[in-house]
Amino acid sequence: MVSLGSVRLSHGMTATGGERTRAGTEAGGTRPEPGRRAGAEPLDRTVPLPGVGQSDRAHLGPTLVDILRLSTEHLARAGIASPRLDAELILAHVLGISRIDLYLQFDRPLLESELRPIRDLLRRRAGGCPVAYLIGTKEFHSLSFAVSQQVLIPRPESELLVERAASLIADRDVRVLDLGCGSGCLGLTVARMSPISRIDLVDVRPEALEVATRNRAALGVGDRVEVFCGSWADPVRERGPYDLVLSNPPYVATAEWEQLDRDVRDFEPRTALDGGPDGLHSYRELLPSVSQVVRSGSVVLLEGDPRRLGQVAELVEEVWPGAQTHLHVDLSGRERMLEVRVP
Repeated sequence: MVSLGSVRLSHGMTATGGERTRAGTEAGGTRPEPGRRAGAEPLDRTVPLPGVGQSDRAHLGPTLVDILRLSTEHLARAGIASPRLDAELILAHVLGISRIDLYLQFDRPLLESELRPIRDLLRRRAGGCPVAYLIGTKEFHSLSFAVSQQVLIPRPESELLVERAASLIADRDVRVLDLGCGSGCLGLTVARMSPISRIDLVDVRPEALEVATRNRAALGVGDRVEVFCGSWADPVRERGPYDLVLSNPPYVATAEWEQLDRDVRDFEPRTALDGGPDGLHSYRELLPSVSQVVRSGSVVLLEGDPRRLGQVAELVEEVWPGAQTHLHVDLSGRERMLEVRVP
């Protein structure tokens, strides 16, 4: 077993330096429980010296490609859905290099000081903590966003909202409102895609707004983006009307909470996901609030559960009788976004 110290990364193998020998398997050959730390002796390391020949590499311990392979196997045994990608992201983060560099530097021996944080992050990932929280970033629409456990992790299906927003805005100077902004991924991406638009971000949680504020600075759009704390559109009532409103409100029904993947259920903020008994509570609060800050012709883009967007459309009709609505499908072909044109 080539090992990252106390985290077992390959089943039934041991190694010292470059020599590997077969060892006994765990009782019954069963997979370790997610996040369990199996006992294994740390791999002794010597610092590589200039002029060390290829024949001496075995004495330097595991190379980057060794650790990548073993990390992938470890996460796969823990039931992680994307073990290779997650292993790449963790190693690249710890080593401060790109994922491409993992392969360009495949024969690079790793120091114990590098292996230690890798072990820790692999243990936490095997225990279910999403890799985005472990490395502190998540890519969304080709932009890098800081994330923490105070905000929902941006998801690919939400890119549908920003792509539609960009097509509606084109090159016009418009006012955009992102409600329940979390990390700010929706509004800030629109700000980058539409360089003359002006965007307001709102969230009820100050911790989330701290993350959004960091992302605003990192993306260089602070001159056109304002941040407000409060419930839905309440803190920006005097700043309307807005031409475009975006929101990805909580839409998981409370009864469905325990059926969510553990990565979501045990780590992401419940307040950003739980939409009440029928998954529609947030829309019932959100829509009347939005009605106070839009005008005739404004567009509202709402993400939602494909099973419930029809019911969301009915709530829209109660707030704006005669409003034009249109359902958009995501990349998987499921209805994911409701577009509303205010009458």
